[in-house]
Amino acid sequence: MTLLKTKIHLTDNQMHQNQDILGNISTAVVSLDSELRVVSLNSSGQDLLEASEARSLGQPMHKLVANPETLMEVLRQVRADRSPLARRGMPLMLLSGREIHADLMLTPVSNSEHGINILLELQPVDRLLKISREESLHHAQETTREMIRGLAHEIKNPLGGVRGAAQLLARELPSAELEEYTNIIIREADRLRDLVDRLLGPNQQMDSQCMSIHEVLEHICNLVRAETDNRVELVRDYDPSLPDIIGDRSQLVQAVLNIVRNALQAAPSKKDCVITLRTRPQRQFTIGNQLHRLLCRLDIEDNGSGIPADMLHSVFMPMVTGRAEGTGLGLTIAQSIITRHGGMLECSSEPGHTRFSIYLPMDLNHG
Repeated sequence: MTLLKTKIHLTDNQMHQNQDILGNISTAVVSLDSELRVVSLNSSGQDLLEASEARSLGQPMHKLVANPETLMEVLRQVRADRSPLARRGMPLMLLSGREIHADLMLTPVSNSEHGINILLELQPVDRLLKISREESLHHAQETTREMIRGLAHEIKNPLGGVRGAAQLLARELPSAELEEYTNIIIREADRLRDLVDRLLGPNQQMDSQCMSIHEVLEHICNLVRAETDNRVELVRDYDPSLPDIIGDRSQLVQAVLNIVRNALQAAPSKKDCVITLRTRPQRQFTIGNQLHRLLCRLDIEDNGSGIPADMLHSVFMPMVTGRAEGTGLGLTIAQSIITRHGGMLECSSEPGHTRFSIYLPMDLNHG
């Protein structure tokens, strides 16, 4: 009996270890029984399919996607042939209406009691392409920042001389009326200096602290209501299970507020503008070359006219704007702040729906 208990105990430990391994890998893994019902679904699978394991267990696989025909055909083929099969770039429509493309690996697993089980692995192609684009964008942005730093130095030095000369000249002028001209020079020099400082982004040390992202968003909602006289509809879709994050509260407020104000400025009219603030956990997500087990994902959506396709790839670059009176720095500064927090900011847009997604790590302190 002692030997038998030991064997069972070891088997239980091995099962827990296997569950831990499956829960921490970035590949989505779905285990199906011989009737193609869900037996298990790891964390990455829940995130990819936007379905919880509790609600998925025991459900037929075709109920987890909106277009199950091709997927089910492949699953039945693997079950019948009892041989592994791979499919590249299969389009899957999620129940939420979002379409993804994933590489599939299907492996039959023999079960003497119940026939053939199937292990389904899904690797989102969309995310791999995004990582490649993000790396290219990151290198381009680093090059731009270095260029801006050098340019800022070359501009600020002579600006200081011009401003100082104007102040000295003002003291020598014979009449007060002529001082208006030197005052113009001083004001414009100050304006250019402030513009250069904004181009460089926040330069103060981060004051990192533990905070609720929802408290930050509520503060932003109050600011927007005051600025728009309650004419804008704000929809809040929060996940209350999200733990606190570590970050600089004032900088995060500025980053999110810049994005919200960008949506307001793009809206044809304030009364028809709807802005949605949504928070969700994101697991097993790669930023740069680092895989994070848990992140806070914040989506800021609006129903405006959208960003022109030819501007979408450069929307975070400095001085890029679709408005004649805009500076093109709001989104650049927002991205700089999010990057300083170890996070990422991305954008997707089509007429009537623009979404900015902020990813903030919850497993690292970037103070």
